[in-house]
Amino acid sequence: MGARRKLTTQRRRQRWANKDYKKSNLENEWKKPFAGSSLPKALSLRRYETRIEAKQPNSTIRKCARVQLIKNGKNIAAFVPNDGCLNYIEENLSTRSNLCNHNYVVDEVLIVGFGRKGHAVGDIPGVRFTVVKVSGVSLSVLFKEKKEKPRL
Repeated sequence: MGARRKLTTQRRRQRWANKDYKKSNLENEWKKPFAGSSLPKALSLRRYETRIEAKQPNSTIRKCARVQLIKNGKNIAAFVPNDGCLNYIEENLSTRSNLCNHNYVVDEVLIVGFGRKGHAVGDIPGVRFTVVKVSGVSLSVLFKEKKEKPRL
């Protein structure tokens, strides 16, 4: 009789061992690159092909882009899907101060999380995000050549 308090305090302490509970209550969402948004816009800084020493048996060239988030200025690496879609992304070798200039034309990309609760997926180590749109047009539509990328 009277064990309620001990059980509730013990349960309250043990909750912090649960990863999902800890993630939702420590407000780590704002420390992550997206800072709470699901589909942030970013500026393309650099395109590169990385030869990844993947886990066995894969060893291939993965296409990635280095982008800078508009929201907070953080630089992240994003995976570019499909063969040849890297050609639709143009590089902008600019700094954060140049972004405030309204005459400066930039190539905006839309980024989405890659899956697996924020971890890297498959054989691409360290890349946790994917490019979805370029200049407001979906990459899959550009890949299928149903639309052209707008010229600014």
